[in-house]
Amino acid sequence: MFKPTLVALGVAAMLSAPAYAADNSTPPSSKDLEQIRQEMQQLKQSYEQRLQSLEQRLQAAEAAPPPAPVADATPPAAASAQSGNAFNPKISLIMNGTYAHFSNNTPAVVPGYLLGDETGFTEAGLSLGETELAIEANVDDKFHGWAALSVAPEGGIGVEEAYINTLALPAGFAVKMGRFFSDIGYQNHQHAHAWDFVDAPLVYRTMLGNQLGDDGVQVRWIAPTDLLLELGSELTRGDAFPSGGDNRSNIKAWTAFAHLGGDAGEGGSWRVGLSHLRGNAENRADSADITTNFTGRSNLTILDTVYKWAPQGNPSVTNFVAQAEFFYRKENGSLVYDPDGSANSSNYNGNQRGFYVQGVYQFMPRWRAGVRYDWLSADNTLDNPVAGTSLETMADNSGHPQRYSAMVDFSNSEFSRFRLQFSRDQSRPNQDVDNQVFLQYIFSLGSHPAHQF
Repeated sequence: MFKPTLVALGVAAMLSAPAYAADNSTPPSSKDLEQIRQEMQQLKQSYEQRLQSLEQRLQAAEAAPPPAPVADATPPAAASAQSGNAFNPKISLIMNGTYAHFSNNTPAVVPGYLLGDETGFTEAGLSLGETELAIEANVDDKFHGWAALSVAPEGGIGVEEAYINTLALPAGFAVKMGRFFSDIGYQNHQHAHAWDFVDAPLVYRTMLGNQLGDDGVQVRWIAPTDLLLELGSELTRGDAFPSGGDNRSNIKAWTAFAHLGGDAGEGGSWRVGLSHLRGNAENRADSADITTNFTGRSNLTILDTVYKWAPQGNPSVTNFVAQAEFFYRKENGSLVYDPDGSANSSNYNGNQRGFYVQGVYQFMPRWRAGVRYDWLSADNTLDNPVAGTSLETMADNSGHPQRYSAMVDFSNSEFSRFRLQFSRDQSRPNQDVDNQVFLQYIFSLGSHPAHQF
């Protein structure tokens, strides 16, 4: 063991030496030398005693057990919540507005279909669409939260989505609970500001009321495979079209979906999906004529596919997206037309189908162009299609409602977009043509999470 006794002795010698070194001509006597030896011996003993004492204290400290931790009266979760950075969500505000021109001012009725709420066309002229306020954050290491509030132009706040996701379930499972847009189909889960066109495809407008969102719970499972394989199901209140109406005390609708996807060559990826929705309706009113309502069961099956391509997987310069969805719906029940209390009812069996196909190409940075084609067909039977009423409209199986659309948009950044769209709409009775022109802007204030594939 290193002992600093030599250092101590050297210091003592240095302190003592000047007394004798000042006069080199007079050497120290034997008495002086003896005194120096005694003083050095005393210093050596003193330092050795101090070192021995320190070594004993060190050994005792090393042998003693570690002290018990001091109990903290504040749990870790509560302590972190007291931190100013404990809750730091992403907050964004989406603003959009539209200028719309229609060449046909007849009511937006689609032969063979009862329409849900808010499925009418955008108001003519300048109008402000719904403003969306979105908040997202991890609740803790097990849960993630998301809420999207919609502010109507005329006032009032609605809840589009408000749900909790699990983050750490084993074996590829995940649970979502609250209010959410369903994962059936491809476009349904996307918010309107993420659509590639101003309006929803005709199949979404007529068979899902533009978009299916409801209160419930969703369970998803992703297989541990090279290809994407996702299976899921949702149990919901059934308050949204094509369900809806009275008596929502139990689970009135459920869905099931399967998605399969993977890579396709250099820079390409694909996904196909199959979905089914089954819902019960009780006195579900027609938005175009609230004196008509439907009671019965609605079954909808959707087949969707999407392909995305970008050179070397980098979509910033150029990219291409093609998507298509096919809908088939079968409804069974009764229709009641009751404008004045004298109800006219009819047994109703509905078979409706339709599809849309679209492609969007970003031909240079910030600029995109796209085209879309919509097509519908209905084969409904009614026992008593009262003339001049919506029952007669439901029994009208003539023609095939369709629409052609083209758009071009410019995005100055990921937070701003301007879009010009032209549609030739032939979805009204007798396929009356309506030429539609839309100018749209979309602005995002704040960080908005990325949307799914």
